[in-house]
Amino acid sequence: MRLLFLAVLRPHTGNAVTAQRVRAHLEAAGHVCVLKDAFDFESPSEIANLILAENCEAALALHLYRGGRLLQGHRIPFGIIFGGTDVNEDANQEEKNTVMGRVLEEARFAVAFTESMKEMAQAQWPHAKGKIYVQSQGIATTPNAAFNWNTFLQRSEINQSADNLHIFLLICGLRQVKDPLYLVDAFSEWHQEEPSVYLVIAGPEVDPVFTREVKAKVRRAAGVRLIGEMPQEDLHAVVKNCFAVVNSSVSEGMSAAILEAMDLEVPVLARNIPGNAAVVKHEVTGLLFSNPQEFVHLAKRLLSEPALEKEIVVNGREYVRMYHSWQVERDTYQQLIRKLEGSTED
Repeated sequence: MRLLFLAVLRPHTGNAVTAQRVRAHLEAAGHVCVLKDAFDFESPSEIANLILAENCEAALALHLYRGGRLLQGHRIPFGIIFGGTDVNEDANQEEKNTVMGRVLEEARFAVAFTESMKEMAQAQWPHAKGKIYVQSQGIATTPNAAFNWNTFLQRSEINQSADNLHIFLLICGLRQVKDPLYLVDAFSEWHQEEPSVYLVIAGPEVDPVFTREVKAKVRRAAGVRLIGEMPQEDLHAVVKNCFAVVNSSVSEGMSAAILEAMDLEVPVLARNIPGNAAVVKHEVTGLLFSNPQEFVHLAKRLLSEPALEKEIVVNGREYVRMYHSWQVERDTYQQLIRKLEGSTED
C-alpha cells in the first residue's frame, strides 16, 4: 500500500526517531511510506490535496492530536500511535480532548507504548476500548565506533582527564515538559564538593524562549554543561562513555533515551513519574528519584557501590532485550497495518 505517515519530525527528538523506525518496519513489508511533518500542515484540506497528489490509500499518525486531527474525514482508513503528550497533557484540555475522541472513533487501531498509557486513553475515550494495542518501543543502538570522547569533553569545556571523570548525561529537547533545570542547583552544589562529577544536557533547542532561560541558568552553574543536538550514532557513543543517563521530565510517554542507555549497559537515574516508572524498576533496572536531593543521594550511592551499578546494568540490558525487541515491534506494526487494507471495517 501507499501510506501517508504524519509525525512531528523535529530532528533528534523521540517522536522523530520512533517515526523513522516505524517507517522502516512498514517499508520492509513492501509498503511505500510517505513520511511528512505534521507541523507543515495547517488544515485537513492541505492533507486532502497531499493524499490525492501522493495517491495514498491509507494513513498513520504519530500523536493523536498533532497528527491525528489532520487525518479526519478523508475517507481513507488510518491508524494512530500515541506520542505521550497527547494522552498525558493534551487530554486535559477540553477542546483537544473532544477532537482526539473523534479521531479515535474514526481510527481503525491505536498503539500505546505502555499498559498505563492504554489505560489512561481508555479512561478518557471509553469508546476506543477494543482498538488500542500495547507495543513498547523497539530499541536498536548504533554507537559511532570512530567517536572521539576526549574531543567531545574538550568541546564541552570539561578539562579533566577522562579517567576520573563521572559524566551524568541528560538527553532532552529544551522544552518545559522535559524540565532540564530540575537538577541544576543540586548538581552544581554537589560538583563543588566533588569536582569529578559533571551534568551534561544534550538535545535540540525546541522552545526558543525556554532555551534562553536554560542557557542563562547553565552559564552560571558550576559543573553543568549544555551541548546542542547531535547525530544519533554520536549520541549513542556519548551514552556509552558516560557514567549514567538521567531523565528529569515532568511527563514522558516512553523515554527512548532511557531504553537506549539500558541497551548500551549504562545505569539510569530517572524522575519518578508514571512513564519512567513503567520502564525503570527502582534498584532493579535503574534508580528513581522524587526530588533533586534524592537524585544526589542516589548518584552518590551509584558512585560508591560498584555492585549496585553492575546489577542495574545487567538487569537493564536484560529488560530491554526481553520487552523492547526491535523484531517484535516490526512484527506488530506489519500485522496492524493490515487492518488498513480494504475500504470496509474489519
